Amino acid sequence: MYQTTIKKPVELVGIGLHKGSPVKLKLEPLSSNSGIVFYRSDVDVAIPLLPQNVVDTKMATVIGKDGHVISTIEHLLSAIYAYGIDNLKVIVDADEVPVMDGSSASFCMLLDEAGIEEQDQPKKVMRIKKDIIVQEGEKYVKLSPSPDLKYDFRIKFPHPVIQNQDYVLEFTKESYKNEISRARTFGFLHEVQYLRSKGLALGGSLENAIVLDDKKVLNPEGLRFTDEFVRHKILDAIGDMSLIGMNFVGNYEALAGSHDLNHKLTLELLKNPENYEVIELVGEKTAALEKAYA
Repeated sequence: MYQTTIKKPVELVGIGLHKGSPVKLKLEPLSSNSGIVFYRSDVDVAIPLLPQNVVDTKMATVIGKDGHVISTIEHLLSAIYAYGIDNLKVIVDADEVPVMDGSSASFCMLLDEAGIEEQDQPKKVMRIKKDIIVQEGEKYVKLSPSPDLKYDFRIKFPHPVIQNQDYVLEFTKESYKNEISRARTFGFLHEVQYLRSKGLALGGSLENAIVLDDKKVLNPEGLRFTDEFVRHKILDAIGDMSLIGMNFVGNYEALAGSHDLNHKLTLELLKNPENYEVIELVGEKTAALEKAYA
């Protein structure tokens, strides 16, 4: 298996979740060993996708450099990561990635339009060698060694529509597209009202999020999956884990995980080189991953 980028530049325009203003997003190919690089065209600042460039994880994953930030990157990264893309330039003309419909489906369609191109350098992946866990109270996120890639997520919300949900994704690109990519972000009406009072979530609507009051879903079309909430948490986790800089082989497990816990997990993983090994995919080692990213 070799590293990949996209065949041609592609772009779209969508609304930013927090400012409510149009944002132009453009994806461009990058050469081998470049990684994922974000670029703010309005201020001429490039921000490589690295854990040390994460500046906020309260409501979304936010990266920054020299006082400039790009917010809500996790849905786009989730799609990029699920497609196994190693090298890509992500250009935005504002401080956030457009939210689209609150899922990663639009970004998957954009990547399908761009096409995937194999490059000339071997693909590098990270193999998890030890159990790594980050825990706060009963909440935790965990990585463990495994020959394949699996996401196992549980959530518990004291809300009649959500309650306890558990989902296990046996990861392949196709299972991601079919089971995860369409799951939308969600929030509660009282939270939306509070955020708007603070000048945030101005672009949020029933068009790009599931919104719940105390008893029910307010979106007239209802849910896309009965367990859409936990599926979206997996979508987020896949995007957040891309901060390690490459695809990994191992199992991810979470109970009530969050952007913040995921970020702490990537830092804990990378802190000790004994936790992982970086391998170049050549020969017979590639079978499982070739199937995953076919």
